[in-house]
Amino acid sequence: MEYQDKLILITGAASGIGREAAYLFAKEGGIVIVSDVNEAGGKETVDKITTDGGKAHFIKCNVADFSEVENLMSTIVSEHGRIDVAINNAGILGMPMRAADTGVDTWNQIMSVNASGVFYCMKLQLKIMLKQKGGVILNTASVAGLRGFPNNIAYSASKHAIVGMTKTAAMEYAGKNIRINALCPVFTISGMFDPEFADKFSAGLSEKLRMQVPMRRFAESSEMAEAMIWICSDKAKFITGIALPVDGGLTA
Repeated sequence: MEYQDKLILITGAASGIGREAAYLFAKEGGIVIVSDVNEAGGKETVDKITTDGGKAHFIKCNVADFSEVENLMSTIVSEHGRIDVAINNAGILGMPMRAADTGVDTWNQIMSVNASGVFYCMKLQLKIMLKQKGGVILNTASVAGLRGFPNNIAYSASKHAIVGMTKTAAMEYAGKNIRINALCPVFTISGMFDPEFADKFSAGLSEKLRMQVPMRRFAESSEMAEAMIWICSDKAKFITGIALPVDGGLTA
């Protein structure tokens, strides 16, 4: 029960990696705040946790809207008094296309959720954690934040931004008992990445992506959740400012 009675906030927890993380943190004793713009999916996550005997609550939030992020954080503090672990996981991908063909609206949408959304959350979480004299923040980036990612310029830029924000803030608050890291998943089977959809977009694409991974397979959401559990725990208490690839050797 690594997280017994600790308050865990997870954005983007209505599906995929966020949902698996919510399940696992609750299993480890955490009180999980499930947040997502998808209300139905978020409530399904909560229902599963509570049915299994865990503790969870849903708060709807669009992380691209700063006023909604303010409401999310203030609601958590007013009802629970603290945030021990904040996982800024909400993100979107967008359709593959080359840089010159990427629309400005597409760029703005992806950057607003993936980059600005993480900044909005982290900005307010840091203020809360400074008052409570400690905490852990984990931002979900991607291997696309560590290397080029052809046909996804906005996504890659947003994930590079997350890595940069993570390292910068980690340096600023390392002396305040606040650890800040980023997780960099490879292609993970989830609502965001579906091999069958990839093949519909381009025949044989999923196999091409799979063969880029030295372990020759895609990741499971549960594998990302396990990495989150470890890096947010006291077992990793001397680790801050890293962008941890969980990628089957891809970035190597």
